[in-house]
Amino acid sequence: MPNRPLPDPGRFPRRTVHLDFHTSPEIPDVGRDFDPAAFARTFREAHVDSVTVFAKCHHGHLYHGTDRPERHPGLAPGLDLLAEQVEALHSVGIRAPIYLSLQVDEYAAREHPEWLAVEEGHGPVRLSTSEYDGAWSVLDLSSPYADYFAEQLDEVLRRFAPVDGIFVDMCWDQPSVSRWAVDGMRREGLDPADADHHARYSAMVEKALPDGAVQGAWYNSRPKAGLREELAHVRHVEIEGLPTGGWGYAFLPYVARLVRPLGLPTLSHTGRFHEGWGDNAALKPLAALRYETSQMLANGLTAGVGDVLHPRGALSPAVYRLIGSAYGHLAACEPFLEGGRVTSEVALLADPAHGDHPGAACMGAVRALQQVRAQFDIVFPDAELSGYRVLVVPETTVVDGALAERLRAYRAGGGSVLLVGGALLTDAAEPVLPDLPVEGLAPAPAGEAFLSCTGVPGVPEDFPVIGHGARLTAFARPGAEVLARVTAPYFPRTRDRFCGHSYTPPADPTEQVAVAVGDRVAAVAVPLLSAFHERGLEAYRLLLGSVLDRLLPDPLLRAGGPTHLETSVVRTPAGTVVHLTSFLPSRETPGLDLVHDPFPLVDVPVSVRVPAAPGAVRLQPAGQDLSWEYDGAYLHVRVTSPDGHAMLVVDHA
Repeated sequence: MPNRPLPDPGRFPRRTVHLDFHTSPEIPDVGRDFDPAAFARTFREAHVDSVTVFAKCHHGHLYHGTDRPERHPGLAPGLDLLAEQVEALHSVGIRAPIYLSLQVDEYAAREHPEWLAVEEGHGPVRLSTSEYDGAWSVLDLSSPYADYFAEQLDEVLRRFAPVDGIFVDMCWDQPSVSRWAVDGMRREGLDPADADHHARYSAMVEKALPDGAVQGAWYNSRPKAGLREELAHVRHVEIEGLPTGGWGYAFLPYVARLVRPLGLPTLSHTGRFHEGWGDNAALKPLAALRYETSQMLANGLTAGVGDVLHPRGALSPAVYRLIGSAYGHLAACEPFLEGGRVTSEVALLADPAHGDHPGAACMGAVRALQQVRAQFDIVFPDAELSGYRVLVVPETTVVDGALAERLRAYRAGGGSVLLVGGALLTDAAEPVLPDLPVEGLAPAPAGEAFLSCTGVPGVPEDFPVIGHGARLTAFARPGAEVLARVTAPYFPRTRDRFCGHSYTPPADPTEQVAVAVGDRVAAVAVPLLSAFHERGLEAYRLLLGSVLDRLLPDPLLRAGGPTHLETSVVRTPAGTVVHLTSFLPSRETPGLDLVHDPFPLVDVPVSVRVPAAPGAVRLQPAGQDLSWEYDGAYLHVRVTSPDGHAMLVVDHA
């Protein structure tokens, strides 16, 4: 290839495109309309700084100059499509990481069916519920296919070194009872570990990277919950999460906070599609793409948008008008965030057993904490906790003896703890902390109870609120502040004894408490977070907010505005930036939440804790000067913005 200067390998890409190219061997004229100059110009004008291009697709075919038989039969003789794509992108300073499909390879599956992963009692593994639909075959990495793939990867790395990065897709832990897997288990006495293959491929990629590269190999489809164990094999993280492609709009707020504490540069992918990958002939609204990419920016991630390149190799102008509009906004925002880090003061302590599928309690916590404007990360029990002011332990997080000791040490160091439901007791049924504001903890009899709240703004004190889920019996200790007591129904509802359509009405208050707060510790004896996720009852969020107000009376941020408003705080060398993201997905089909318009902010009060009176306060990227007040601890402003995403930029004097 020509000796052209590469894009800066030390600058992590900020506005990327993942250019899917899974092209059937039945399609002719592959790359026929490819124009290198138009290809590069389209991406440059759309503010794109990195494009992931294909060496090998799920069909198992290759798109570069090679003598291997897997080269796509529809490519014209002599056309090295991948090389021309890489050269065109590099000519305008755009990075070009290279994609290879790993465990999905139709060519290899057809030529070597003995390499397929096998599910006991069901035969070869296919990614479909029906043998009559088009479906991808899954290869077994304990078979000779691992060497076959390594040869393909080696050729790409030798041909294109130094590479901007390698994206290896379809990399999950696939159970198999093939003869290769069984033989491997017998030899090793255990199930073959994918980590061995990752180590092999990582070593190959490292040799082909330029000095100072921040991107190396990324193994897609790996669970993010296992990243701590796989850090030796990656230099960065990529998050795939198309909201309308099955992930939903709640996924990114969860997984971004789970990955962020690792400290690795992280790129998140959405798509330009109305639904998911492969919805080639449908575009999402601009407002949706603006929301998704602005949400990435506000969570401290860089942005990626998925597209599918037409088999003939020409980009769609309509697609890049859409992407360019969203990326133009990000490019205008980025200068105000240079050197910044998202700041969190609350940690949600998740159970690693739930992995990338957080379950009801964690999802309820994420929604509720966002809505009360808490600035939070999601961590596992082995994480460093000392940097957080409050820990929230959901009802589904198992507290063993080791974690209980860590919580006690954290408390001794001055931290505050909120324990919910089952997290009040260790796995040995002992109270987690010695100074809980409640005592007499034990599983309560089955059946509904009601929560009578006191001192919770927005929740009437004379209206008992239904409490859903299995709770604990608890009684207040002297000095505890009780925010919610238990009111009993007339009787538990059964098949033979019931009243009305649902639960039996509330009868009399009891001495039992549902929510109590002590000195830097709070106990919630009901599964409040799961119930909020499953029921969405406003009183549950208001209860959680009141507890946090007591544990964290001086939060980093306070903001009014609509409940759905998403906030984050970034500390930069020059000052403080507050992201205000206001879009409202709505359920418009049986399975899709859609976004059509930004939701304007009108005269929204925002207060952020800053160390001193600022030199200037502006709304960016609009460049609007704002009136402000400083009370010695908080900067107070009021914000109006019609655009869906704006940044309050505070320049420290």
